[in-house]
Order: sequence, then structure tokens, then C-alpha cells
Amino acid sequence: MSLLDRKLLRDLRALKSQALAVALVMASGLAMMIMTRSLMLSLETTRHAYYEEHRFAQVFAQLKRAPNAVRDELAAIPGVAAVETGIARQVTLDVPGLVEPAVGLINSLPEYGERTLNRPYLRTGRLPLGGETRREIAVSEAFADAHGLRPGDKISAVLNGAKQTFTVSGVVLSPEFVFEAPPGAALPDNKTYGVFWMPYKELATAFQLYGAFDSVALTLAPGASEPRVIAAVDRVLMPYGARGAYGRGDHPSNRRVNDELRVLQGLSIAFPVVFLSVAAFMTNSVMSRQIALQREQIAMLKACGFSNAQVGLHYFKFSLAIVVVGVALGTITGILMGHRLVEMYHLFFRFPQLEFLLDSRVLVAAAGVSSLAAFVGVAGAVRRAVRLPPAEAMRPEAPAHFRPALLERLGAARWFSASFRMALRNIERRPFRSALTCVALALATGILIVPNAFRDGISYVIDFQWDVIQRQTVTLSLVEPGPARALADFAHLPGVVLAEPFRYVPVELRAGPIKRRILIQGLPERGTLSRVINATPEQLTLPPRGIVMSAKLADVLGVKPGDEVVAHVLEGREREIVVPVVGLADDFAGTAAYMEIHALNRLLLEGDQITGAHLIIAAGRWRDFTAAVKETPRIGGCVIKDSLREGFRQTTAQSIGLLQKLYLVFATIVAFGIIYNSARISLSERARELATLRVLGFTRAEVGAVLVGELVILTLIALPLGLVLGSGMARVIIATVNTETVRLPLVLTAANYAFAVLVVALASAASALFAARKLADIDLATALKGVD
Repeated sequence: MSLLDRKLLRDLRALKSQALAVALVMASGLAMMIMTRSLMLSLETTRHAYYEEHRFAQVFAQLKRAPNAVRDELAAIPGVAAVETGIARQVTLDVPGLVEPAVGLINSLPEYGERTLNRPYLRTGRLPLGGETRREIAVSEAFADAHGLRPGDKISAVLNGAKQTFTVSGVVLSPEFVFEAPPGAALPDNKTYGVFWMPYKELATAFQLYGAFDSVALTLAPGASEPRVIAAVDRVLMPYGARGAYGRGDHPSNRRVNDELRVLQGLSIAFPVVFLSVAAFMTNSVMSRQIALQREQIAMLKACGFSNAQVGLHYFKFSLAIVVVGVALGTITGILMGHRLVEMYHLFFRFPQLEFLLDSRVLVAAAGVSSLAAFVGVAGAVRRAVRLPPAEAMRPEAPAHFRPALLERLGAARWFSASFRMALRNIERRPFRSALTCVALALATGILIVPNAFRDGISYVIDFQWDVIQRQTVTLSLVEPGPARALADFAHLPGVVLAEPFRYVPVELRAGPIKRRILIQGLPERGTLSRVINATPEQLTLPPRGIVMSAKLADVLGVKPGDEVVAHVLEGREREIVVPVVGLADDFAGTAAYMEIHALNRLLLEGDQITGAHLIIAAGRWRDFTAAVKETPRIGGCVIKDSLREGFRQTTAQSIGLLQKLYLVFATIVAFGIIYNSARISLSERARELATLRVLGFTRAEVGAVLVGELVILTLIALPLGLVLGSGMARVIIATVNTETVRLPLVLTAANYAFAVLVVALASAASALFAARKLADIDLATALKGVD
């Protein structure tokens, strides 16, 4: 072992706690990078294999009714490789043990053989067999798990006005429903919404569709143009009430998985960049002050014949030792956290098997990124070390300029103790070092703001979305849009206290080259139950002309109030309408557009039509109400607000909440590491000064007060800066992970700020106590000597 390597080991032993603090900060950033990138690989690999094996389609369309002969026309479209036609109908369910009415989407299975596309994956049991006497049905795993359904259990459904009881033959998954949510909803509700499969003949007979289909899926030949195929499909299906074909990218389930991948990608960049930047800063602080303390050692090494390259490499090795520890700890922690998050993903992403796959590329990238961070942190300090001429390095640094502190010059000296004045003078005569410490403390404070901003954003969304915007108890929708007098039928259901109509119309909104498929919601001018709220937040009055859209949708389309958008109506009389944007609404789930209900009907050239109603149900009448709904065949959908809220809590909120807790742990580690590191560096820098004070007669308490007082002053300066910095970081990171499906607002509460201040204060107090204890252990004679 060379002389410099033995010196390196001695230095690492002497600075083990500071090196470990830097390594822990580095490990925190690397763990999040490894976890999120590996989760991305797991999701992408699993999804690709699942889609390929079970032949997930690339183009989809829904229509009213088309004869099976049209299938040949679709297959003849240039670029189409395979076509799957069938029936998909929404029905009302009566689930044993469930008081609330549930809604199911029943899909047909071929009479002979298996599906060409979107093949179900059988988890347990078997697929249903044909025959009216059997009445078998397969159920999606998400719905089955929510209700404990197993093969052999019974479930009832209202098919085209007739209630039928089915036997569950199997529990299945489908590439179409990896993320299972009601149509038009951004959030799952596995308790009151499920997907089912049954033989074509029984389903077609129930809905009088035998020999016809109302849904189609296609795959494309290699090199085929998706937009051209979609346009051709629309031309073929237009006479049959088609709602406009769309590609895999617009498929609700696939889009939700894409959104999750975008969130992971944002998190894999945002947090590691922050933490590794802090690690680079801490490495620079440790090495700069270590080199300053080893001036004489560097001079002797160079005088003894060691080259600049050898001396520089020696200090680079010190930082690389920190990198090795950080990478090892970060890899282990990232793998453990990744396994935990994969288990959580099973709650709302239903794959046949989802396992954590460690991305070997990210390990190489992690090592490279952490090495780069360490290099950036140490490069300046090493450059100063190797440029130092031996003769100059042999001399101690020139003493700082001593003069009374600013407060003393202002005549306030009598208000402060001698120890406090010394701390002030030391801060003022070393402004660069004091600024670095202040920046470190501000970073420690700011990092703590971000995780709790996620938590507070979740709480705000739960209250805002389901108490401020949505005030109804339940939302019922008709099988088909009906006349406005249907509102009276809703109002006469048992227990209904208040009923407000709504009209939902599927459209494709277009602004220039950008387009989105959404539902325009027709609501009362100033509704009571479903309200349109802006960012103030104040309720908006829907005008007699024009469209109000969510701020996120406006951002995606690149429009603002005063601009116009083209709405391609996908229901009833298919036509294009130009409507002005008259306002922006604030919401956090999906993207939406609103119009006054009568204005929407006028625009569609229809009479007063409604899709359904939002209802308030009297306390104590819930069972009566749900029993009546289950027996009403005209009701095709039922959405219960509390179920949606609970679904959000159990899926999106739980996943974000788990990430928030992990990041909070890391942020706390980083905060303690930064503050502890600053205190240790300050102590090592000033050991000789403090020992001199002890020799001059100052007590341990007085000398400790000088060191602790300096840390307290810098902490007080850094706290407000850190709160501002943390607010900015929270704004950037939350904006990075927001998607069209689910968004979090930036909510910065007094409790969040108080928590950050408390953690920094506790870390400062613990570091000060540690420094005071180390100060008491200093050997005065050794400290007053030069460094060997």
C-alpha cells in the first residue's frame, strides 16, 4: 500500500462521520433514481409482454349497431391486419352483500374459438360456456377482489330491462382494462364498477343485437399509418352511429399507464437532481475545508517529490470512497423500496404478473452520476490544492481582517455577551464560508417542504373535488339520453331531496393540430350539486354561449379565454361546431369542459335532453333508494361520490402518500446530514481558535457558546431563505409529476413550514450538542500544535 493510500485511510477514519453524512445524502438521491427508473422498466416490460401475448388492439371504435357483414369492409381497409367485433353494454348490477347499486360493462366472447384481439387472461376458473340454461359470466379481477367473488358465486344484472342471475365461471384480466375505471372517469371505483365477459349469443339476444356488433378493435400491419386507418374506419362506420375511432394512445387504460410512467420519469429526475446537487455541495465543503486544514501536508508531499497529479488523485480517491458507499447504500435501498411499490401497483394496475425488474443500466448511470456529482464537488478544491506552491503552503493562511461586527459598530455591543460578539465577528470576517453554511442550511430547510407539499395537496384534492365541486350524494345516468321530463322520474325515487340534470356529450376538441377526446358537461347555469369552480376559488356562472374548460385542458390545447376551439360531436348528429372559450375552471381529476345545459342542447340542434341527474339522498333513506335504482331498467349508470373518494384514497392517494413518506424520510436524513456536516466542519476548522480561548481562561460553556452561537445565527438567517427555496422546489416538482389524469395543487401550509423549521431546529440542536461534547474532548496541547 502506497504512502498516499495509507494517508487516505487515516483521513477517512478521521472524517468518517462527515463522509458518511455525504454518502447518506448521495444514497437518498440514488435510491430514488434506481427505484423510479427500475419501476419504469418493470411497467414498460410487463405491459409490452402482456400486450403482445394477449394481442391488445391498436385502434378502437364504439357505435350504435352494425351488421356483422361490415366486419369484412373493415378488414379490407389498407393497413388493417386483424379485426375483432363484438358487443359491449353497460348494465346495472345487484351484487350480494352490496347495498349500493353497481354498474358493469359486459363484453361478448366469440361463439367459437377464442378472441382474435384483446384476449382475456384467465386467473381462476374458466371462461363462460354458451347456453341459455347455463347463464355463466366471467368477472374482472379488480371487481372480484373488491367483493370476494369466486367461481360458482351468483351475481344479478339488468340486461335491457330484464333482470337475470348469472354464475361466475372465472376471474379474468384483460389488456383493455389494466386500469379499470368507469367510462369518462379518471379514477377507479372497483366497489361499484366492474367488467364482465359472456358468450356473444346470450348477450346479443338480450339486447336484440344478434348478427350485429357495437364495438370494434383492430390491429395494424407493419408500417401502416394509424391516422389514415382511423379516418377510413370512421368513413365505414359513420352510417352506424359511430362515435369516432381512436388509437391506443387515447385508450383510457393505456393512457393511465402512460401517465404513471410520466410521473415516474419526472420523479426520477427531480428528486435525484436535488439530492445529488446537495451531495456535490457537501463534498465540496468537506474537501475544501479538509484541504485548507492540510495546507502544510500538501506542501510536504509536493516537496518530497509527489506530483500535482498524484496529490490531486489522492483527494479524488477520497470522494470516490464516498461514492462507493453511497452507491452501495442507494442500490440496496432503491431495490427494497422498488419491491414495496410494485406491491402497491397491484392495487390499480392489473397485470397477470408484475415483478420488480432492476434496471442494470440505471446502476451504471447511478455510479456515473454520483461520480460526476463528487467530481464536480471536489474539482475546485483539488485544483486549488495542486496549484499551491510548497513554499507558500508551508506558511499558515493570512489571518482574517479583524474588526468589530456590524452590530458593535452600530453601538449595540452592550446588549450581547462576549461569546455572541465573537460569533458575529467570525461570521462577518469569513463571508464566503458563512454564505456556504447558510446555503446548506437553507437547502436542508427547503428539501423538507417538498414531501409534505404532496401530502397537503392530496388532502386539498379530497376536500375540494368531493366537497366543494361535487356536492351530490350520487349520480345516476340513463341508458340513453332522454327528455328533460326524466328529471321528474329521478326526483320521485325514494329519499331524493334534490335533483339536478346534466347532459354529457362526447366530443373531440381541436385547437390547431392538437386534439383531445372529452365529455362536454352540460350543467345548470349556476348549479348547486355539481359546481364549476375557478382558481380563486369561486363558483362560475355558465354563460348562455361558449365553453368553460379546465385549466389543464386549456394548457394542453394551448388556448385561453377569448380563443375558439372546434368541437367534433361524436354522438347523435355528427357535426363540427366552433365554440369560444369563455372561462377556465379548476379541477384535479381528468380534463373537462362545461356548457350551460340548454345552450349545449341548442348547439346540438336537440330538444331539452338530459343524460342523467345529480342527487342528494335523505339520511336514513339510502337502502330504499338503492333498492329502487336496482329495479329501474332505464338507469344505466350509478356513481356514488363516497365510493369515488374512497377509490382515490386507496389508489392514487395511497401511491402518492407512500412516495411522500419515503421522500420525507430521505429529506429528513439529508437535512440532518447537511446540518451535522456543517457543524463538524466548523468545529474542525476552529479547533485551534477554540482551544486558544480555553487556554486564555474561557470556560467550556463560554467557548461552546461561540461555536453554537454561530450555528444559531446562521440557522436563523437560513430558515426564511430555506422556506422560500422549498416553496419554489415544491412548485417545480409538483408541476413535473402532474398529468392529465390526476393533478395535485401546490398547497403550502403553516404546518408544513413549521415542520421544516422544527426538524432543522432539532437537527441544529443535536449537532450543537455533539459539537459541544467534541469540544469538551479536545486535547488543548494537541489542538494548539500544527497538523502532523
